[in-house]
Amino acid sequence: MVQINFALKEVNCKVVFYGPGMSGKTTNLEIVHQKAPEENKGELTSISTDGDRTLFFDFMPLDLGNVAGMRTKFQLYTVPGQVYYNSTRKLVLQGVDGVIFVADSDPEKMDENVESYANLIENLEEYGKDVRELPHVIQYNKRDLPNAMPVAEIDSRLNKFGVPTFEAVAYTGEGVFPTLKTLAAMVLESIEKMDGKAPRRAAPAAPKAAPAPKQAATLDAATVPAPAPAPAPAPRPRGPARPVGARRPAPPPHGAPRLRRPIPAGAPGRSAARSVGVTRRGAAIAPVAAPAKRGSVGLVVGLMVALIAAAAGVAYFVYGTPQL
Repeated sequence: MVQINFALKEVNCKVVFYGPGMSGKTTNLEIVHQKAPEENKGELTSISTDGDRTLFFDFMPLDLGNVAGMRTKFQLYTVPGQVYYNSTRKLVLQGVDGVIFVADSDPEKMDENVESYANLIENLEEYGKDVRELPHVIQYNKRDLPNAMPVAEIDSRLNKFGVPTFEAVAYTGEGVFPTLKTLAAMVLESIEKMDGKAPRRAAPAAPKAAPAPKQAATLDAATVPAPAPAPAPAPRPRGPARPVGARRPAPPPHGAPRLRRPIPAGAPGRSAARSVGVTRRGAAIAPVAAPAKRGSVGLVVGLMVALIAAAAGVAYFVYGTPQL
């Protein structure tokens, strides 16, 4: 899987050399490391055994320049060819972006080539990858052997999907870089296709409009009748207005007799005015009975009690004195 480092502006692609044991996988990687410029290559790590020179994997970052403003690096791996290292093959294939299948041109190795290619398809399927969709090429190595199988015959038995093929003599470097260059172009092309298929980030959705207010709130002020104003209180009747500039008459001095307003002819007297409830301004109100004076009532009652007591005393002396 392509790894993009935005901080360093790097795109890292993983390429794996796959094939049967002793087919020339490690030799391809060593030639690339030898002939690549010093500034474009990293340290090559190799673990060798008696049966195969690669036990685990070889790794070499190869800088191939800038792509879309970002520096592109290919990390090159090989896998062990022996069947009993299949778990290690699976581990190395994890996250692969491209495969170079190195086939041996020796006729006696043809069955191993077919078996190894089938093993590649099987291991990729475990990672959910289809070899027909994964960029990969086939290299027919050891073309310098006197008994090397014809390319057409190898191609008919091995190249099931019609992928690009190359003839090579790995230990001399022949066909090594054309194979790697073609695969690198295929990997970069697949990256561009993946980028084109990737869904673009959706633009931020516009904020939702506020819900429409109720109809009563949307009516124009001209269409809504204004509330009727409250009736103004009736003006309080007042006397005749004073002329402008006239002064209020000064109050009488303290102790002076208070002048009374003359009562018009035919108007009831003071007592009558009180009985009918005449106000100071002359407006009559409902008649009200004049209350009797408290002093006169008490005097009458006292006189009546005294007369009754005197009469009782006279009767007692007249009728109650015993006869001698």
